Amino acid sequence: MNTTDYQTYTDTLLRNLEADPRILGLVATGSMAQHERLPDQWSDHDFILVTTPGVQMAFREDLSWLPDADQIVLTLRTAPEYFDVMYRGGHLAEFAVFDPDELRMALVNSFRVLLDRADIGARMVEVAAQTARHFADSTQSDAELFGYFVYYLRVGIGRTARGEQLSGHHFIKQSALFYLLPLLARHLPADDEAALDSFDPRRRFELVFPAVSAELNKLLLEAPPTAALSLLDLAERFLVDRVPGYPHDAIEAVRSYAESISDTLISPDAEMVVKAPVLVVVAPIGVLLIVPPLMVKASTTLA
Repeated sequence: MNTTDYQTYTDTLLRNLEADPRILGLVATGSMAQHERLPDQWSDHDFILVTTPGVQMAFREDLSWLPDADQIVLTLRTAPEYFDVMYRGGHLAEFAVFDPDELRMALVNSFRVLLDRADIGARMVEVAAQTARHFADSTQSDAELFGYFVYYLRVGIGRTARGEQLSGHHFIKQSALFYLLPLLARHLPADDEAALDSFDPRRRFELVFPAVSAELNKLLLEAPPTAALSLLDLAERFLVDRVPGYPHDAIEAVRSYAESISDTLISPDAEMVVKAPVLVVVAPIGVLLIVPPLMVKASTTLA
């Protein structure tokens, strides 16, 4: 969606909701808030809809109030109040529907109030402060992040050795990477640290650490066991002198394990995987995922 169409969607959404007296507020979040950065052609629409008490369920069950609702081809209800939708053209909208009291359940960093009929702006200031406290309290320690990084590398190497190549790719190039990136973001010197997402430091990592990102992208194209050792080398090079309590023993254990099964890892099957196209999934698992990966249940409808 180009930026002109993006603004048209926002304007249509606001116009649709302004005409309904049951709507108390519309709050833009993420890039739609236009605080830290302006939307671009890749941006989705993130917002919170606030209704009068008792009618929020109607807006959750019937999404016809959304712009171009007849063009929605996929709807995910990730929680009772939260929705992700995809349009035929590929545009995404992620939103929540609350009444004023439920608004305290929201998690936001930047926001912009587009419609306010019930002191929504003041409520959002408190919600943002509450969110900051939540993430400050739930931030994982270096030891936890490093622990899961090393542990999932070991799991991925073992899966690969067993012949479970796809599972090996997942644990090494997604699960382990998920925990390494926050460590790097936390300890590497940055010229523009504010460019990182305060919810998820994996977002826009390339903008803040372009050289490290280029190296990571290159090594993620390696076969799983090679990528695992390359990730260990990278972590040691950048973090050994920066992270107190650097887990030398655990890292050496993973290296020794990989060496002990090296014959399995360079079997003909493994070599074939190196030569074949490699599917690499490096997207973050989820902004709110700050513990080992979880299964999230969602209802799905297809148009």
